[in-house]
Amino acid sequence: MRLQAVEPRRLYRQIADQIRRLITRGRVAPGERLPAERDLARRLGVSRPSLREALIALEVEGLLEVRVGSGIYVARPARGAPGAQLSDDSGPFEVIRARWMIEGDCAALAARHGTATQLRAISRAHADLQHEAQRHHNPLGADRAFHVRIAEATDNSALVLVVETLWDQRVGPLYRALETKLEYPAMAGETLREHDAVLRAILARKPSAARAAMHRHMDMTRKRYSKDWKEAGTQA
Repeated sequence: MRLQAVEPRRLYRQIADQIRRLITRGRVAPGERLPAERDLARRLGVSRPSLREALIALEVEGLLEVRVGSGIYVARPARGAPGAQLSDDSGPFEVIRARWMIEGDCAALAARHGTATQLRAISRAHADLQHEAQRHHNPLGADRAFHVRIAEATDNSALVLVVETLWDQRVGPLYRALETKLEYPAMAGETLREHDAVLRAILARKPSAARAAMHRHMDMTRKRYSKDWKEAGTQA
């Protein structure tokens, strides 16, 4: 008897599979609007973050159209190539939670053990981030460099690898699709202030304050990506 290993399916993929079956079986027609996100989450018995990850995954695959400020619609079949097929990456909210856990301690370790050279590198990365934010409200490359410099100041190569790996997920298609939906001009200023609080705590050699500042940054990131679609659509 030949058996295949059972691979665990991430929750958002399980939710996406349920919605996909409704679409492919014709239970909802192209152009039809789905129930509101809050109602869908209640009917499925799942959290709104997990549902949101599923909806964005289906949009990336070309099955749904998420119209910020309006609702969630079944996409009309596109001519030509089908939508992108996603790998089973971690969902955006999983990534944020992991970063909250890992990078909070990285900031504390950097404040406690970072050398003068390493702290200067963090400061330079922050200055670069400020410069790039004047050109684009979400400068991912400079943002990544700031967080990696903090991890390097722990003198733990495994932590550096974890932070870099989480950033690979951070710039994946699912995370970027969600982020693009909810970007707004004031985002750069908000994130810069959060980064500045992390930097000041590290330079002041205050591990607890550095950890708390990084946790707040991750909490605010989660809050930005949890914003109601309709509310997000009103952002100037």
